[in-house]
Amino acid sequence: MIVLTFRFLPVPTSAFMFYRHYQDLVEDQSFKAIDYQWVSSKNISLNASSAVIASEDQLFYQHLGFDLNAIKTAINAYINGGHRLRGASTISQQVAKNLFLTPSKTFIRKGLEVWFTVLIELLWSKERILTIYLNIAEFGDHLFGIEAASQYYFGTSAKNITRSQAALLAATLPNPLKLKAEHPSSYVLRRQSWILRQMNNQNS
Repeated sequence: MIVLTFRFLPVPTSAFMFYRHYQDLVEDQSFKAIDYQWVSSKNISLNASSAVIASEDQLFYQHLGFDLNAIKTAINAYINGGHRLRGASTISQQVAKNLFLTPSKTFIRKGLEVWFTVLIELLWSKERILTIYLNIAEFGDHLFGIEAASQYYFGTSAKNITRSQAALLAATLPNPLKLKAEHPSSYVLRRQSWILRQMNNQNS
């Protein structure tokens, strides 16, 4: 089973990276290489882990793959007039959909996301889920993984990025093609400051 395999072996690519290539072919009839470098957990700074948990999923170590309160809040907001149903996705869910699935919004794809999330939580440790998330997350145009992002934006390795640098990368995660770490907008900088405060709270 592929999920069990990735409990032990580095992830060579992801479904979302393949999807980026598909988009290139459909939109530009071209091929653009993806900048991606796998690194093990020991070569990723704890600052990076702390930043993405603060930004994306503060209950990561408490839940079993799904933040039921966040899902309930998202559904209530939608029922009460929200224009779209917000994702409320945990880090585990994001790993499931980015690693194995395409970004489509169908019920079948959502069902598969739930299935893969359950398998991931059963077969992997929380540390492994976080390591894979940091390795396959998109941080810019055709730029995937914390190592490639650290090298590209800061000229350093993922092992050596600072708290501020990690928070800046995490601040772009909702939409790294729009929220740019290279030339951060005032919104990204405000989000970076908020993430740094949350990181401090985690350590208090």
